[in-house]
Amino acid sequence: MGVVVSIAAALVPIVSTVVRLITSLRSDPVHANPTLANIRTVGDQQHLIQLARQDAQAAREEAEEAVREAEEAARREEAARDEAQRAIREVEERAREEREAAQRALRAAEEAGREAVRAAEEESQRAKAAQETADQAAKAAKEKAQAAKQAQEEAEERLKKGIQPVVVPSPQEVASTKRKVEYKEGLFHFAVAGVAGSGKSSLINAFRGLRNQSPGAAATGVTETTLAISRLTDPNTENPFVWYDLPGAGTLKIPDWQYFNAQGLYVFDCIIIVFDNRFTMTDIAILTNCKRFKIPTYIVRSKADSHIRNIMRENGYDSEEDDDARTKRKALYKAAREQYTAETRANIQRNLKDARLPDQRVYIVSNDTLYSIVKEQTLPTKMIDELELLRDLFSEAHSRRCVPRRSLP
Repeated sequence: MGVVVSIAAALVPIVSTVVRLITSLRSDPVHANPTLANIRTVGDQQHLIQLARQDAQAAREEAEEAVREAEEAARREEAARDEAQRAIREVEERAREEREAAQRALRAAEEAGREAVRAAEEESQRAKAAQETADQAAKAAKEKAQAAKQAQEEAEERLKKGIQPVVVPSPQEVASTKRKVEYKEGLFHFAVAGVAGSGKSSLINAFRGLRNQSPGAAATGVTETTLAISRLTDPNTENPFVWYDLPGAGTLKIPDWQYFNAQGLYVFDCIIIVFDNRFTMTDIAILTNCKRFKIPTYIVRSKADSHIRNIMRENGYDSEEDDDARTKRKALYKAAREQYTAETRANIQRNLKDARLPDQRVYIVSNDTLYSIVKEQTLPTKMIDELELLRDLFSEAHSRRCVPRRSLP
């Protein structure tokens, strides 16, 4: 029982509180349920949110539509730009093709023009060449006719003078002549021709570096001392030269026109003709045949010192005058030398013209001067053509007979 009373006493405050609360609940004004208000608030908020979401969605959709429209506009613009560029490219391509076509047409026209010009020039050249050929043929025919006429006239003139046509030696005659003159392969064979007293033998001695009185010298004299070809070797064994002294004109009982072949002059490397005052018929025959056989010839006027001294004496020089004569002698020598060389060259030119032979040089020499150059290897102050004669003689022989070392294998 006591336990029950204790429990009831403990519950009294609670009961009182409950009664008070019930009384308050009964008497106090009642507000709306906050939960419902909260629910409404939340619902309103949710509605607003929903509306905001809808607005946002609409705005997003509008934005997306705007983006799509912008993108579409951009695509259309890009397509338009591409189309414009394509159109530009097409225009440029057509322009390029038209330009290239125009250039090709221009080049073709230019080439056609050039071809036409070339064809015209070629035709002109062909016509000119044909004309030149015709002119040359006409000229050749005229020259041939003139040559034939001249040959006929020369033949008639030669027959009148007793000069016969050139006769070509046979191989047997060439071999026989080589044996007769003791021709040696590898040597140079130089022949000297001239009338008696022209200084022919003295010239040969000077070429060989000998005085006329030296042992082995060619015989000299005013009358012809050579009736047959004399073969004279060079005293200097290092020189591959052989010198031949030919019989002078009028010393042999053979016609002048036969002299060249009869003496076998066609085997020599050159013929030196010692000129006196005028060409003999033998000299003319030698020059004519040498020209025919392409054998070099050298016209030489020797004894220049003697001739110049004679002119000096004619002009008043006296070697017995006093010492003042030295200056006068030099002046007289210079004048006499110039006179002698001028007269000699004019004389040779006239003789060649009279013989109907081409003009050629004459070498004016002194045998003493030539001897000094060959033997003593000095250059005298009174040289005229001696050194040039040696140069031309040996240069021609070398060019005709020698093989240049650079051409040897």
